[in-house]
Amino acid sequence: MRSCRKLVAVATVTLTLGALGACSSERTADSGAGGGETGDTLVGIAMPTRSLQRWNNDGEHLQTLLQEEGFETSLQYADNKVEQQITQIQNMINDGAKVLVIAAIDGTALGPVLQTAADADIRVLAYDRLINGTENVDYYATFDNELVGTMQGQFIEEQLGLKDGEGPFTIEMFAGSPDDNNARFFFKGAFDVLKPYLDSGTLVSPSGKVPADVDAWTQIGIQDWESARAQSEMENRLNSFYQDKKVDVVLSPNDSLALGISQALTGAGYAAGTDFPLLTGQDADTANVRNIIAGTQSMTVWKDTRTLGDQVATMVAQIVAGDEVEVNDTETYDNGVKVVPAFLLEPEVVTKDTIQEKLVDSGFLKASDVGL
Repeated sequence: MRSCRKLVAVATVTLTLGALGACSSERTADSGAGGGETGDTLVGIAMPTRSLQRWNNDGEHLQTLLQEEGFETSLQYADNKVEQQITQIQNMINDGAKVLVIAAIDGTALGPVLQTAADADIRVLAYDRLINGTENVDYYATFDNELVGTMQGQFIEEQLGLKDGEGPFTIEMFAGSPDDNNARFFFKGAFDVLKPYLDSGTLVSPSGKVPADVDAWTQIGIQDWESARAQSEMENRLNSFYQDKKVDVVLSPNDSLALGISQALTGAGYAAGTDFPLLTGQDADTANVRNIIAGTQSMTVWKDTRTLGDQVATMVAQIVAGDEVEVNDTETYDNGVKVVPAFLLEPEVVTKDTIQEKLVDSGFLKASDVGL
């Protein structure tokens, strides 16, 4: 399925927590890095929002890595407002950025500003979210997003014993923000696993909110990945379709939606433990890890975004040096105009039993932050 050029090991970089305090709204440089060819090279980093923990972590980590290599950086967050992100990118272009690293809010809205970047010979690296509908995106770095969904679907399959003929079970399905290209990959991975059980009646959705096929996933998408919107939607489904029955499992593509869904379930009287539905997630956000420990979320798919930042920093350095930029996928990510060369990293499933080993022992989270 995938054509590989040259696999590279993710760079190992020591991250000092004290370095994370750099202001995100200013052009900054690591004063200790000085000299070298990178010293006057500006890298623009456009992140979608501060409202999700992961984007704060991603932006600050990447900025720290680049500054340690001597690059100047401009890190901007756009409050999930597309026009604000476009303006921020334009300002980075005006400031003379040589490379733009962009986690797009709307993967289809950046064509004109990226044409301006191309005209100025600025290279563009899409960060975690593919930028669509333009030839002016040079590289893409992300996790294997379809695998994220596959892991969620397989978790449901295994926990319910679907392969062994257990059932029927009630299920409610959610998808991510319709303007996020990754959301389709997440849904496809899970849907491909679960569709045979939906077709056979082993999984039943009383609300009927199950897309007919993968391409209809936006019908159940939650705009901007907002917890409150997911909570409201889940409350509506519970009130309308579960007066005389219980929900057994909820497919949530990420932790932000899972947080709202969990609150809706708790408000409807579901108690932690065997009574609580299976609930999936993604990102290993602190609040959700606490919920996993408490029994109000079943799992999360962990994408160690530190390794993504490490890889992107390596790719930026290769771009600036004029070296070959190493990728491991040249077939999968067609943005409608071109197939964007990509570097994919592999996610991991985390459950209550593996929080200590995977999240705490690795330094991703502190034990005290999650009540361990």
